[in-house]
Amino acid sequence: MAKSSRKPALGKGLSAILNSAATDIEKVPETTAEQVVGNVIDMPLGNIHPNPNQPRTHFDEERIQELAQSIQELGIIQPITVRKTAANTFEIVSGERRFRAAKAIGLKTLPAYVRFANDQESLEMALVENIQRQDLDPIEIALSYQRLIEEIQLTQNQLSDRVGKKRSTVTNYLRLLKLNPIIQTGMRDGFVSMGHGRALVNVEDPEAQLKIYKKIIAQGLSVRATEAEVKKLKAPQKAKTNVTSSPYAIEVANSLTKHLNTSVNVKSNSLGKGTLHIQFESQQELNRIFNQITGEE
Repeated sequence: MAKSSRKPALGKGLSAILNSAATDIEKVPETTAEQVVGNVIDMPLGNIHPNPNQPRTHFDEERIQELAQSIQELGIIQPITVRKTAANTFEIVSGERRFRAAKAIGLKTLPAYVRFANDQESLEMALVENIQRQDLDPIEIALSYQRLIEEIQLTQNQLSDRVGKKRSTVTNYLRLLKLNPIIQTGMRDGFVSMGHGRALVNVEDPEAQLKIYKKIIAQGLSVRATEAEVKKLKAPQKAKTNVTSSPYAIEVANSLTKHLNTSVNVKSNSLGKGTLHIQFESQQELNRIFNQITGEE
């Protein structure tokens, strides 16, 4: 009787994967690994653990409860992604919110997509997956970009390609990390928008940033109004002293006009500072005025 080419049942393959002491699925027998890697399996929640390097640092409990209710009514629509780290232990690559929601309603198993990934690949996948979500705040995105650059050693151009964003967009997010930490927290909590942050980051002094930030909160300033505040702060201070000529300056100007035989104007402010303007019509006249002032012939 011919030997059957049928693969072992998935349940048997799953058991071998879960109980194997090997941390890499590649070390599990090929006939077992090929049934699990690249497939979605119902995995016991007890074998799934969050990623300790999870780039998402804030989980909205209210949103998780809403997701839990949805899962209770409709089930898990999109499986989570995991990788094996030890015997009976799989680490979440993406989908921790779904994992938390499933745990909250007491599910015993969770559909999980198993894939190969080392530590660096797992971090990169988690970061990129988080960046592509719509509900991240600007600071969380900026921190994820920074981690990809620092820990995965990506250039800004490479990062731009990975996340599908223009390099200028990546740069604008990264600049937000120069903001005063209090402002970063306010942005994460939704008190100010990314537009406000982009305006404030043009102010180098963190204390000056904070001063305008408090004004935004107190007065409900729009982004455009914030930009105006920043522009006003950065504009050079113009002298407010009086620049009209004093009677004494006018007297001196009249005297010099007669002495030099040319038009002379004097302008001074209330502090006594000002300018002296001597008019000449030609190089020859300039030489004459110079000789008359210096006493040279």
